[in-house]
Amino acid sequence: MDFILQNYYPMITAIAMAFVITVILGFPSIPLLRRIKAGQSIREDGPQSHLKKAGTPTMGGLFMIGAIVVTALIVEGMSKDILVLILAAVGFGAIGFIDDFIKVVLKRNLGLRAYQKMALQIAVAAALAVYQLKVSAFGTHVYIPIADINVNFGIMYIPFIVFVTVAMVNSVNLTDGLDGLASGVTIPVCLFLGMTAVGFAYEGLGVFAGAVAGACSGFLVYNHKPAKVFMGDTGSLALGGAISAVAVLMNMTMIIPVVGMVFVAEAVSVIIQVYVYKTSKRRVFKMAPLHHHFELSGWSEVKVVWVFSAVSVVLCIIGALIIW
Repeated sequence: MDFILQNYYPMITAIAMAFVITVILGFPSIPLLRRIKAGQSIREDGPQSHLKKAGTPTMGGLFMIGAIVVTALIVEGMSKDILVLILAAVGFGAIGFIDDFIKVVLKRNLGLRAYQKMALQIAVAAALAVYQLKVSAFGTHVYIPIADINVNFGIMYIPFIVFVTVAMVNSVNLTDGLDGLASGVTIPVCLFLGMTAVGFAYEGLGVFAGAVAGACSGFLVYNHKPAKVFMGDTGSLALGGAISAVAVLMNMTMIIPVVGMVFVAEAVSVIIQVYVYKTSKRRVFKMAPLHHHFELSGWSEVKVVWVFSAVSVVLCIIGALIIW
């Protein structure tokens, strides 16, 4: 038991430190966001109960990112892996921040155009893939958990990593639609990644994943219903980038669709809804992403968050059984 605690102590420290720093940073940050009128606009075709959220400060992801970076550097120190993880989270977060800033501060509803966001995301993901290719002992091999084999992706390695990373980043972004939902689903995923990293002797990755989990927990202090602040694309893209980067550096990319199935389901629901509506003018779901479907089916916002978070916990347990 002492041996286990000793191994996980840095990760546990990172969780606690990131939690405290996020809570502390929230006190001055939320009034500042109000002062610059960084209020969230609410889609009129969404659930009517959400209209009262209009004007709630957004871009709270800024103090989450700050807490993650500070915690990782204090607990683990500077290393190549930590630097890459930070750059991935900050890089994707910066894309979200630019989009948020244009929409909520400059009051230009379109924000970044879709092709601009996609090009920037692909650039950050490609940099992550190239780094892993250069430093990893696995080369272009990708671990397939259930089959317990390494498959050589060859020239498709970088495109594959880019696809998985960009897909996960945008899936987390789509999940951020209810008070506490993105954080509630992300916490177990990061705890799973952190514990797996430590178990495979990637202490730095474990510390970083723990910092992300701690920051999400601290953010929930302000983001549980009724939310005092939203993370915005600044936070959701950063979280997606952080999750993806940890998985890529561990060569555990293929476990992400399992433990992150809630994120995947949210994204797939949107794809299905758009495709079916364009081809037949019918809707499969009452509204997409999936969490809105359950809301319009009579579930309370709190129930959706708790159920989705619980499903995320179960999926992470399944992931652990597959890995171990």
